[in-house]
Amino acid sequence: MKIIRWIGAFILIAAVASGGLALAAWKRSELKKSAAEAANQPEPMETVIVAAAKEREHRRVTTSIGTVLAMRSITLRNEIAGTVERAALKPGQIVEAGTVLVALDVSVEEAELRAQEAQAALAETTLKRMEKLAENRATPEMELDRARAERDVALAQTARTKAVMARKTILAPFRARVGLADVHPGQYLEEGTVLTTLQGVDGAVHVDFTVTQAVAGTLKEGETVEVLATLDSAPVLAKIVALDSRVDPKTRNAGVRAKIEDATQAPSPGASVRVRVPVGPMRKVVSVPVSALRRGPEGDHVFVIAADASGARRAHQRIVQSGAVQADEVLIESGLKPGEEVAASGSFKLREAVLVAEAKDQPQAPVTTMASDKAD
Repeated sequence: MKIIRWIGAFILIAAVASGGLALAAWKRSELKKSAAEAANQPEPMETVIVAAAKEREHRRVTTSIGTVLAMRSITLRNEIAGTVERAALKPGQIVEAGTVLVALDVSVEEAELRAQEAQAALAETTLKRMEKLAENRATPEMELDRARAERDVALAQTARTKAVMARKTILAPFRARVGLADVHPGQYLEEGTVLTTLQGVDGAVHVDFTVTQAVAGTLKEGETVEVLATLDSAPVLAKIVALDSRVDPKTRNAGVRAKIEDATQAPSPGASVRVRVPVGPMRKVVSVPVSALRRGPEGDHVFVIAADASGARRAHQRIVQSGAVQADEVLIESGLKPGEEVAASGSFKLREAVLVAEAKDQPQAPVTTMASDKAD
């Protein structure tokens, strides 16, 4: 019985082992069949639009906030206290040089002037008589000198009164636009009261802005900057006319003044504008379509299309340093050479070393995003 039991166990083990071997052989056969079928399948291929990197010259820019200023601008004040007799301050009105804006009451000065003119006339007559007497040696030289001095004093007093009257009549010093005012006839004005502001009406305007000391060191008079009234407005060209001679020790910024030749293209004086300022010299960079640039955890990258040893075109990921975006192109500071081909459209579906096919270029929606480099 014991021998029969051992023979049964052996037969069972042999059956299991033979079943396992048969299963392994079948699995190996299936794997070989699958590998053969996979080898006969074509390699996956992605279709993309290809663009060549272009070389171009570029100068970095930084953006500053500026203020539009009239070529001539003053705050109008009265020099002498007095009562307003006449006021011609109409806000927004353009006045010519010499226009009477405010006239204070000068009735007291006019009376004094008449008295002084009479005194001056008497002194002139007395002097002439003394001169005739002096010719005949009928009067001492001292009397003649005294008469001449009295005449000069009378004329000086007359001139002084006329000067006071002139200072009580406030004229427009240049052609200008009148600002807000609250001056009325009969109003008493203390000395130095603010009457209004005058903004010169000229063909050009100034734009003042500040830049860092590093940027200021690269700027020169005569260079061109771009002035934008709003983010979506067309830039207006302005030429740098002055650089501040010192750097502000608190902000480490330097002031710059530019000039817009056509004042009609600029906002009103006092308005805030954005100024694009060039930084450093022109340099050569490459540009590619914006759609070619991808961003990932490892940084900005593009897919460069190049042929392998067999001549098949494959995509290879390339880390690049991107710069400013201009229209529908992005500037590449480093990592890409002119003439290299990149996937301009469809790069989102690419992976390293994947086989690619070039599709015919199709019109793309224009990219209107504008950006500028930031200067240190």
